[in-house]
Amino acid sequence: MEILSGTWHWAISGFMIGIIMLVLTYFGKTFGMSSNLRSLCSMTGLGKKFSFFDWDWKAQRWNFVVVVGAMIGGYVAVHFMHSADNVSINSQTIRELTALGVDAPNGKLLPDYLFGDGIFNSPKIIAILLLGGILIGFGSRYAGGCTSGHAISGLSNLQIPSLKAVIGFFIGGLLMSYFLLPLLLK
Repeated sequence: MEILSGTWHWAISGFMIGIIMLVLTYFGKTFGMSSNLRSLCSMTGLGKKFSFFDWDWKAQRWNFVVVVGAMIGGYVAVHFMHSADNVSINSQTIRELTALGVDAPNGKLLPDYLFGDGIFNSPKIIAILLLGGILIGFGSRYAGGCTSGHAISGLSNLQIPSLKAVIGFFIGGLLMSYFLLPLLLK
């Protein structure tokens, strides 16, 4: 059980992801989570009103299994395999978050300030999370896929648009972390 609950070396995880990508490429599939949102909208019949959603969602059923597996795996990992000493954050990061009013996760994966039950009492945090969700949804659609689709599937297939998207994701993440987030949390 220790091997499952412990932290794996990045090379092992990367190798496993690479093997999965080879198998998907062999079967002519591309990986990405945001494409499931298009499939869900297509299932509801939105393809009759919007041509973007008029496509064969049944061909993407295998990708729903990936999403369900990710949700089940996340639940199992957090509730049954989580160890507080696996979460170690740099002390400088904790000091910077404390200066912004964000509590240290204290062995949890996420700080309560942004993801605890108290967020429902803060219109500011609710607005930040809603706006962030809208921007992520719009950005995924505008970029033609999400971070997992571009960074894992697109780059492994040597797609130049995916390289451009991943560079944009990194630049956006850096700008958000260093400039916008401190302004939003003060």
